[in-house]
Amino acid sequence: MSTHLQTLRQTLESRVQKTDEQGIEFWFARDLQAPLGYARWENFKTAINRAIESCEAANILASDHFRGVTKMIETGKGANRPVEDYMLTRYACLLIAQNADSRKPEIAFAQSYFAVQTRKQEIIEDRMRLQARMDARERLKESEKELSQNIHERGVDGAGFGRIRSRGDQALFGGNTTQTMKDRYGIVATRPLADFLPTLTIAAKNLATEMTNHNVQQENLQGEGSITAEHIQNNTSVRSMLGQRGIKPENLPAEEDLTKLARRVKAEEKKLAKQNQALPKDSDTAETKNEQ
Repeated sequence: MSTHLQTLRQTLESRVQKTDEQGIEFWFARDLQAPLGYARWENFKTAINRAIESCEAANILASDHFRGVTKMIETGKGANRPVEDYMLTRYACLLIAQNADSRKPEIAFAQSYFAVQTRKQEIIEDRMRLQARMDARERLKESEKELSQNIHERGVDGAGFGRIRSRGDQALFGGNTTQTMKDRYGIVATRPLADFLPTLTIAAKNLATEMTNHNVQQENLQGEGSITAEHIQNNTSVRSMLGQRGIKPENLPAEEDLTKLARRVKAEEKKLAKQNQALPKDSDTAETKNEQ
């Protein structure tokens, strides 16, 4: 874990609080705003609102995990003024992280930090690696969806898209076809190869696909033949780049089925919501802070 993320972990741990009587663990939203990389409260509140919507969509009572409060802060001239804030359970913090800008390294870390009850570093790091693989798979799905749409507009049907993608795989995996790789990994024919690939290989496939998307539009490529040639070339280029670092994608071991992992992660998150005690009903609080 980088020094920056270790510092963030310490910051998050230092800002956790507990209710007076029940001892329920919670964080104040304004205490998380800056550590999670948000300069403006308005932008952070957008993520909070999306998190509340996610909570309600999961049929979980949002008021058990998000509690609006008012804080009094001290201005530079010694006067006090009220500001809006929220008390947040660990589950609420997780939902905020999931609905925030995941491109921020602070958010990527927070998604794993709040997802696990333990604060052991190795467990957080394992969760971060899992999340990185899941995120890479989602990006690949999006880029392949875009490619499918792009080539459909250029006279290629669904079957043609499958052939283009298959030829790209063959170039990336050193002549091994998609089916050959499935057989090597023991994957049934109906399941996507990408669901069993390590993060590095998923990212490699995504890079090649993004390159194809770019060039199909930039050069206005038409028809299956020209787009296939483009996709083969991009996968060949990505393979060459990996080869320069001694990496052969076909030799990397398969990993656990991402579909099963995603189900397990969702189940664990629901369990986290049930394990978190509800915030107390009478939770209006006032704090005095020096405004920076």
